[in-house]
Amino acid sequence: MAELNTPLTLGELKLKNRVVMAPLTRSRATADRVPTPMMAEYYAQRASAGLIIAEATVISEQANGYLNTPGLFNQAQVDGWKLVTDAVHAKGGLIVSQLWHVGRVSHPDLLAGETPVSASSVQQAGHVSLLRPKRPYVLPRPLQIAEIHAITEQYKQAAIYAKQAGFDGVELHAANGYLIDQFLQSSTNLREDEYGGSIENRARFLLEVVDALIEVWGAGRVGVHLAPRGDEHDMGDATPRETFGYVMQELGKRQIAFFFTREYLAEDSISEDMKARANGVPYIANMRLSREDAIDLLASGKADAVSFGKAYIANPDLYERLLVDAPLNELKLENMIGTDVAEGYIDYPTLEQI
Repeated sequence: MAELNTPLTLGELKLKNRVVMAPLTRSRATADRVPTPMMAEYYAQRASAGLIIAEATVISEQANGYLNTPGLFNQAQVDGWKLVTDAVHAKGGLIVSQLWHVGRVSHPDLLAGETPVSASSVQQAGHVSLLRPKRPYVLPRPLQIAEIHAITEQYKQAAIYAKQAGFDGVELHAANGYLIDQFLQSSTNLREDEYGGSIENRARFLLEVVDALIEVWGAGRVGVHLAPRGDEHDMGDATPRETFGYVMQELGKRQIAFFFTREYLAEDSISEDMKARANGVPYIANMRLSREDAIDLLASGKADAVSFGKAYIANPDLYERLLVDAPLNELKLENMIGTDVAEGYIDYPTLEQI
């Protein structure tokens, strides 16, 4: 029976325990998207996790939708990330890079005046996150096929940079309404070419990017991040069980290292069905998990590892706290995103410091 402290193999990744730090956007990089020494300290503090999935990292300047999120498309960013990976490895941790293109979840003000891109011209409801004064999302333009191929190459180059930066692998961000998800789900993909229509066509971009990442890393160091509920950024799919089931069938054929779903536990959850179709690919569960949820998921075999997000922001030693059922630090919401101060970032105390 698997427990929180049971070792786990994810492809070629050897985890010392089954508690994973989820990717968490903190917008703490420089204006040029270079990781900082403070980011290195932040991740090193959390290296007791079985695996750290680093915050979403843009593959080009045109892939971004937020200020001060890190990138992996030039040498300065590689060098900045090398500080992070070295610090995590010095503490005995594992860390993978999450590669990201936001697609329509952006604004011309963040793209040097360019129109955001997507699978189709479907405008997202709501207002652009964190930009002030508030402004609505704009109508995106659909990518041409040649552009889709070019973005796939950008993902591949970012994976090469991730290897140079010392990461232990990469995870494709195909969730939460960002570009890959916009191609995958039927509400945002109205295309009539080979990237639209059928489930097989809508999943094509995702799988082509995965294949490009495997060329760089091998399947055993590539993960995929999915959000089958479609509950972020005005998403939705007509047949999610079939859509995500097909994706898992194809990822299972490739024998990737793991898949990760952002899906809270409920009667209509489909992650367990996805795991059944994954041909043995390990599954990392995430979203609103309590300690008891995590223990039950592992003990029952419904998940192979469990992941926590906000709890890891406030508790650098979350793994140790979960083991002994210790109380957790209170999250400082005011400093969660986009400041350059230590407070609310690297000043949370461990149990030993209390």
